[in-house]
Amino acid sequence: MLLRREGRRIHCDLLGERGRRFVCLVHALAADSGLWAEQVPPLLSAGFGVLRVDLRGHGGSYATPGPYAMEDLGADLAHVLRALDLGPVDYVGLSLGGMAGQALALDHPGLLRSVVICDALPERLPNADGVWGPRIRAVRDAGTCEVIADATMERWLTPAFKTAKPARWREIRDTVAATSAEGYAGCAEAISRFSFVARLPSLAMPALVLCGEHDEAVPPAEGRRIAALVPDGRFHAIPGARHLPNVERPDIFNDLLLGWLAHR
Repeated sequence: MLLRREGRRIHCDLLGERGRRFVCLVHALAADSGLWAEQVPPLLSAGFGVLRVDLRGHGGSYATPGPYAMEDLGADLAHVLRALDLGPVDYVGLSLGGMAGQALALDHPGLLRSVVICDALPERLPNADGVWGPRIRAVRDAGTCEVIADATMERWLTPAFKTAKPARWREIRDTVAATSAEGYAGCAEAISRFSFVARLPSLAMPALVLCGEHDEAVPPAEGRRIAALVPDGRFHAIPGARHLPNVERPDIFNDLLLGWLAHR
């Protein structure tokens, strides 16, 4: 479905009957709602409803001229949750989705029951300009994310996954390449300029923090840092995975997620 906000559209899909307890899934930079293909069936089978949202400039959601702020992305998510009126949801965000989820949880806490933050930072990297500046310039100069697709996949998934599941690897790569250049750049600028470190100790809900043990883009130490900052935080590293543990090790990821939801 498409929701309107400030003259643009936000794409989301709602799976499961109203009246269920809903889980909101939000993807990484240069991905879309399809990143959660491995989570949707077990969540529905367990009786949950699923809401997937495409962030600004990703999937079916319009891009606006950047730069964006992380609070902008959190406000977009809040708009969706208020428009759909599902009651408080359990939020699960990966990478950019985990950072936008922190903004949502801190600025709009009444919309959430709990938050799961996966492979995400609590603030910009110390060398953020050096990391993100070249990628932003490359994408804007080329007018396409094709130029960063292969390097992104190297960071996201292990060679073993590519060998074992080449079709799924190609689906994700094609989504990276097809992402709006301005959407990518605007969101990358948000990642380059945020910090929630001072605010996370006031987070008013339980938080589960997950991270692939081999994630070099967002090392597990950053996840442990988030879990230590929030009052009710727990951390788990997921073995055998890089930046997308939900795709690379869905068996472990889904067990942890369903176990978490069962006790909330």
